Amino acid sequence: MPFKTNDQYRDNPLLKKAGIEFEFTKEQLEEYVKCSNDPMYFTKNYVKIVTLDEGLAPFEPYEYQNKIIRTVHENRFVICKMPRQSGKTTTIVSYLLHYVLFNPDMNVAILANKQSTAIEILHRFKTAYENLPKWLQQGVFSWNKGSIELENGSRILAASTSSSAVRGSSFNLIFIDEFAFIPHEIAEEFFASVYPTISSGSETKVLLVSTPKGLNMFYKFWTDAVNKRNLYIPVEVRWQDVPGRDEKWKQETIANTSQEQFNQEFECDFLQSSGTLIDGEKLRLLTYHRPIESNANGFKVYEAPIEDHKYMLVCDVSRGVGKDFHAFSVLDITKPPYKQVATFRNNELSPLVLPSAIYPVLRQYNNAFALIEVNDIGAQVADILKHDMEYPNILGTAYRGRKGQVLGEGFGNESQNANGIRTTVPVKRIGCSLLKSLIVEDKLVINDYWTIDELTTFVATKESYEAEKGHHDDLVMTLVLFSWATSQEYFRELLDTDIRKAIYENSLDRVEEEMTPFGFIEYGDSIEDTFVDDSGTVWTVDNESTGNWWDTNRGSSGWY
Repeated sequence: MPFKTNDQYRDNPLLKKAGIEFEFTKEQLEEYVKCSNDPMYFTKNYVKIVTLDEGLAPFEPYEYQNKIIRTVHENRFVICKMPRQSGKTTTIVSYLLHYVLFNPDMNVAILANKQSTAIEILHRFKTAYENLPKWLQQGVFSWNKGSIELENGSRILAASTSSSAVRGSSFNLIFIDEFAFIPHEIAEEFFASVYPTISSGSETKVLLVSTPKGLNMFYKFWTDAVNKRNLYIPVEVRWQDVPGRDEKWKQETIANTSQEQFNQEFECDFLQSSGTLIDGEKLRLLTYHRPIESNANGFKVYEAPIEDHKYMLVCDVSRGVGKDFHAFSVLDITKPPYKQVATFRNNELSPLVLPSAIYPVLRQYNNAFALIEVNDIGAQVADILKHDMEYPNILGTAYRGRKGQVLGEGFGNESQNANGIRTTVPVKRIGCSLLKSLIVEDKLVINDYWTIDELTTFVATKESYEAEKGHHDDLVMTLVLFSWATSQEYFRELLDTDIRKAIYENSLDRVEEEMTPFGFIEYGDSIEDTFVDDSGTVWTVDNESTGNWWDTNRGSSGWY
């Protein structure tokens, strides 16, 4: 169905009207063929842009811009990581211009995190189109604020990125600008609805372009592309690639902004949120893996059950109304490092149905121990598993005075017991502290992308840690509760291991290595009297004091 038309283009003398025949000269025909075959030739010779210094001027692409155009032209799926103010919009507009002019019946979607941004990109497209020679233009059928339709049947739509932006439509090329700035849920839903419209063709294209912003879905697509885990061709542009940007420019930019802002917007670092539980450098080292098995309900398997291994399933229960997620992690707890071997994440399943999803997983993983969060509706889930399904390995908790909650199987005063764990302030505080230690000391292997993604937005609050506004922490909370459990005597009895002792000893060994002093060269019970370092400085030992070495040239002492 054609886009809604208007008459704005009819009074625009720069546009070629539809239905008008045009007779090419020999030279124009030759140029038309050259442009049709080579988008870079077309861009360099016929595309004009508006610049800050010169106004309307011919576009003279830099080498990295030519590389982007060439890569998009030759491949179906391309992802570009680019710094700010590097001409990315101009570059993409030039290619889109070529694409719709020389390919009939093409539908193109220009999408951005904001509708105004998408319309601005389309406006730049219109400016470039208006300044083409008439013999290169297609006749115009429609020239609207948010859409264009040309005489050759090609159309362009500009819209915000949402799960319904292109639902029900078929597109030959989808360009998504600033993909890293699209909210998590919208990006996930968008690709669930968009990808079927692309995958149905053999020549269709997807182009993702953005400056990084955290370890989000753009980070996942980029990392998978670099590691050849998807079909996207990665193109990276550095700030040094832009002519005129040198060390002096860098220092001036940092002085006018900040080092952190420069790292994100120009160095293109995938910076995480500030104040996260896990330090940013450690977050960058966490490596997610593709599940070996998954289903539509959100269950993912990263490692199949191993005979004689012990497993624990930790579940965080929500109300299942499309907001927070039901989530559980299955962990191999046979010995450190513990491994996250399966996950579940679903915000639509009824809590009353959740036990039916949990039970077969518990059985599959060698009758795994189950620890269910029971602050709210989770108590029903735990009760159904224990009483209705008669599952034997439900871990419970009991209150023990000053000790607070302790892990067990349900014992003592029935009124003080629970078939699961209540997330209290002390439990969360201890769990967060131990989770940080487990990850930093490489005692916990996280395989799931969404878990790592949640960790990048799991930030400090006044009393504890929680997800940033607009994000989730359901999978992270399964690991927080698991980490709390590792501190419990009952857990150690189950496994005959003490993770806190292992972490302490590992940390102590590292500190001792780092603090070992240098400079004492011993031969039996004697100490060498003199020593010459690589720079020629002669050091002499003070045998009458503490064995410090003296710089004989300066008469000063110090540790060598």
